[in-house]
Amino acid sequence: MRSALAISLLAVILGGCASHADRNPDGTWINQTAIDAAVKQGNLRQALLANSPNLEWKINSKANQAIYSNGFELGEGKIVSAAEGKLHIDFYGNFFEDLSVKGDELVQAASESGPEQHFQKPENPAPEGAQPGTSFEKALYGAYMGGKWTIVEGDGQGSTVQFMPDGSVQGLPENDRYALCLAGDCAAMSGEYDSMWLEKAEKGNPWIFARKGKQLEIFQAMNNAGADQMPELRPGPRRWLLEQQ
Repeated sequence: MRSALAISLLAVILGGCASHADRNPDGTWINQTAIDAAVKQGNLRQALLANSPNLEWKINSKANQAIYSNGFELGEGKIVSAAEGKLHIDFYGNFFEDLSVKGDELVQAASESGPEQHFQKPENPAPEGAQPGTSFEKALYGAYMGGKWTIVEGDGQGSTVQFMPDGSVQGLPENDRYALCLAGDCAAMSGEYDSMWLEKAEKGNPWIFARKGKQLEIFQAMNNAGADQMPELRPGPRRWLLEQQ
């Protein structure tokens, strides 16, 4: 009887410890749903809009700090209450957000800023001290642009191209860095079209791209706006057609 009671108490204690650990909100959490949607659908802009607004959360409960990234700006808030994995965050009196850990997900409750969102721990988080949003970007680049691509048409035809998770690109003529447009001014300028930035030696230009299955088309970005207006980028002549190996 005593042995059975002792085992029961031990199970309760261990279960409580495990449950508490599972509710720990600290660390980096990314919007994996948006990444999966982009890979499946091909259109990055539509996938991000459908799973917006936030792309990453970085939680530090010891410092009472919570930072979100929406792909364009960062928002830093103060954790004003935390109990059993539930966080109430004050963004300097402008608005509040509620986060909770459910299983292996961080759930952002629906609020004035947007609908309910779910976040997961990244498999390969960015190094400690990296800018918030970097882990999401790294995971997106790896899933959406990863692997080896062959230049089917355009400069360097027949060459192999690799878009790396850190934003470097190998094998694409006259370019060594890239960045996908996630939100903000670049999204406003390209509208319904997906766009990326390509550069070499820190000098570059925006480009329009379209991904369809294993094919990636990269077009020159043509500005249809007037000189005194915000640029309105539309696809011009196709520069490259790449096919995933």
